[in-house]
Amino acid sequence: MSIRVLVVDDSRFFRRRVSEMLASDPQLKVVGCAENGEQAVQMAQRLRPDIITMDVEMPVMDGITATRKIMASRPTAILMFSSLTTEGARATLDALDAGAADFLPKRFEDISRDRDEARRVLCERVRAVGSQRLPRSSLAKTATARTRTATANTVAEVSRRRAAAGADVPPGRIRLVAIGTSTGGPVALQQVLSQLAADFPAPLLLIQHMPGSFTTAFAQRLDRTCAIRVREAVDGDRLEPGLALLAPGGKQMTLEGRAGQMRIRISEPEPGQNYKPSVDVTFTSIARQMAGQALAVVLTGMGADGREGARLMKQGGSRVWAQDEATSVVYGMPAAVVDAGIAEQVLPLEQIGHALARIR
Repeated sequence: MSIRVLVVDDSRFFRRRVSEMLASDPQLKVVGCAENGEQAVQMAQRLRPDIITMDVEMPVMDGITATRKIMASRPTAILMFSSLTTEGARATLDALDAGAADFLPKRFEDISRDRDEARRVLCERVRAVGSQRLPRSSLAKTATARTRTATANTVAEVSRRRAAAGADVPPGRIRLVAIGTSTGGPVALQQVLSQLAADFPAPLLLIQHMPGSFTTAFAQRLDRTCAIRVREAVDGDRLEPGLALLAPGGKQMTLEGRAGQMRIRISEPEPGQNYKPSVDVTFTSIARQMAGQALAVVLTGMGADGREGARLMKQGGSRVWAQDEATSVVYGMPAAVVDAGIAEQVLPLEQIGHALARIR
């Protein structure tokens, strides 16, 4: 069964280009095109697409307003097209707050200089986000999970029961919390971190797949909306309780001991590292430096980044949690951890922050 796509953009050229790229994938079907947000709201009701690709700046009604209206009337997965600028970052974050599931650069050259690779990435992202019929319960309020393996369901049910009984706080002192995420992560991170008090007793490291031009604005937004302090990490940062350091986009963030104290190292990606920043890279450094003293949390996202790093952390005695399927925008990264038998707990998004808040 094809994934039905509505393409929204005020540029006829861009609508045609996106439609042609999507039409090359047999799993995708473009069911309509709209040239402004008002048309998008109307067509979303009439055509009932599985996913909408949405521009931000349009006449009559902009993409952010249209996203808000669509999510209020008929929740639908929305993929925003954004410019990789500071202003574009702020607008994209506003769209994610309004309910959009994910974003891609509007200049396909920013995805890849290879046209076929850019087309592949676009189709892959649309398939992944569009296959989630109702993206997440915390935003759409009506998300329904697909059934996975009996093992995953058993783990999730046990975790929910433990959480309800207050048993979800890991034993022993947690000296560091590391959270990795991708698609759907900006809103998920904001929800988790907003549940933590300013005197949260442990430092936090945040790894979100995001362009370098976005992470500064995202860290500033989290800092404004959360009681804990949040900022983009810089090389040499020290870990501090109640401080969350966000990995800068396009770089790798690792943990190392300097002069007897843990510090952050920010470095250029090595050849072959697909994710920049990479959850696996950060988690692996934590496994080496803080064996048995950390908690890894894997939230919504495509792919399996974080699985191998979480495995190493678990082998060293640290704890691993994963977000459940029902509240994930894309159940890829958490599923990889759950299916590998690494996650000790599988929790709904709305419970993760409360569980972290009980760490002492």
